[in-house]
Amino acid sequence: IFFVSKWPFTRVKILIRIRKERACSKSEQNIESLFQQHATGVGSAAYPQGRDEVARQLQLIAMEPQAVQNRDDLFVWPWMGVLVNVPTEWKNGRHVGESGNRLKEKLSCFCPQKVIPLWNYRGHTGNAIVEFGKDWTAFNNALAFENHFESEGYGKLDWKAYKHRRPGMFGWVARSDDQKYPGPIGDYLHKNGDLKTIADVENEEARKTNKLVANLASQIEVKRRHVEELECKYNETTTSLDMIMEQKDQLLRAYNEEIHKMQQLARRHSQRIIDENQKLRSELESKMQNLDLRSKQLDELVARSESDRRNLEHEKEKNGVKTKHLKMATLVQQRADENVLKLVEKHKLEKQVALDKIIKLEQQLDAKQKLELEIKQLQGKLEVMKHMPGEEDSESKKRIDELSEELQDKYDEMDAMESLYHTLLIKERKSNDELQDARKKLIDGLQTITTGRANIGIKRMGELDLKSLAIACGRKLSKEDAEVTAAILCSKWEADIKKPEWHPFRVVMVNGKKRELISEDDAKLQTLREEYGEEVYSLVTKALLEVNEYNPHGRYAVPELWNYKEGRKATLKEALQHVLKQWRTHKRKR
Repeated sequence: IFFVSKWPFTRVKILIRIRKERACSKSEQNIESLFQQHATGVGSAAYPQGRDEVARQLQLIAMEPQAVQNRDDLFVWPWMGVLVNVPTEWKNGRHVGESGNRLKEKLSCFCPQKVIPLWNYRGHTGNAIVEFGKDWTAFNNALAFENHFESEGYGKLDWKAYKHRRPGMFGWVARSDDQKYPGPIGDYLHKNGDLKTIADVENEEARKTNKLVANLASQIEVKRRHVEELECKYNETTTSLDMIMEQKDQLLRAYNEEIHKMQQLARRHSQRIIDENQKLRSELESKMQNLDLRSKQLDELVARSESDRRNLEHEKEKNGVKTKHLKMATLVQQRADENVLKLVEKHKLEKQVALDKIIKLEQQLDAKQKLELEIKQLQGKLEVMKHMPGEEDSESKKRIDELSEELQDKYDEMDAMESLYHTLLIKERKSNDELQDARKKLIDGLQTITTGRANIGIKRMGELDLKSLAIACGRKLSKEDAEVTAAILCSKWEADIKKPEWHPFRVVMVNGKKRELISEDDAKLQTLREEYGEEVYSLVTKALLEVNEYNPHGRYAVPELWNYKEGRKATLKEALQHVLKQWRTHKRKR
């Protein structure tokens, strides 16, 4: 739209290029039919040039627009053609002739919208109006229609010269004199068309284009402001969430410190029990040793006297009883030791369970916000208050009611925040989709109209720059050898870059995020650097990084809006300002 409005005089050339493919493909099919149609209407003798001339004209129509001799000529708009001397015959008391559809088929190579035969009370008048449409493609078709009949000697001037003395249809583009001419032709043209010059039509389209551009710019500005508002709200929400996460981390640290203190207390308690049991075991062993020594001494005294022997036996019995009691105490001590070990194992299991719970809690806390943590705390407080022993007094009931009310408020606040977050997320995605769609259309438009080197343009990301390669090679080679070498390198490395199995990248962590960088150990790249130098190596690795960023799966170059002055991706606002600036510049030149 911008390009057509800026160069209205070349608009016909642009539009004929758009329909060039269609016209070329249709021309081969219609050459034969066009030749037969006109041969039927005026006789084969009226076309001495024959089939080759018709084909040549159709090719010219498809490739270039027809010239306008005078831009101030008044044409009938929508563009129309006049057909006269259409063959008719007298039948059933009136003139009859070919229908509009039949005539349209004969003229199909000029793409008419419809053909309207003109009738009166006597029947077919032998005249018809060919309607082409309102755009520049239709105007070009109308000129091709007129030029074809003029080249065959059946134009407007020929009709005025020969009138009815020559068979066959005559045709030309309808102008002001045709509209003012009395009769069915003039009446139809006056009723269904207006008189306009080429400049009039161009000015009207330029006015419509200006209005469309202004509306688009206004809509984009509204969208931009809306996106800024959403970003502001999003930043506020993010800040609030960061504060919540910081508070959550503080609570988690306090909880971990408390768990650590409890674990240290449990370890000290277990160690104290173990030390006490060890001390008791040592004392028992010492007493048993003393008893054994005493038994040996008593055995030695047995032989000394019988009376002493009885005393000794009695003493032995007492010692036996004591030994039995000591053994039982030892068994009890062993069982106590086993219980202590079991208690230690139990403490270890409880510690592991507590650590597992801590890990699980950390995962849950990472996935939730401060509100959920506060809800858990309030629920815990309520449970404690409800299960406290003793009768509840009014102060406890009041505290429970306050906690319940605060818990409900937190639930409501969490629901509201989640609803707001989802709403903002949906709006942001929708606005982002609209901006991406506008960016894609702007890229498509700039690809067709961008000429020369401008500050804002289209850069194919991942494509090697042949000119830069030639300059780099020229530092070591002659100019001719550098150009040939650069062309070979460009072809080879573009093919290598497109290969999905070649992935010369390594993954590193940057600010907690994974990032792919060029692997300097890659054999291909090392060989390239050694043979052609650092500059060629940098150009190839730059293209590799671009294709890995913009199209890692397809591995082919993609277009992107680019700010060549600053060497970065251009924003949508910069691209629109550039287009408007170019359009105003060409408008002033006009």
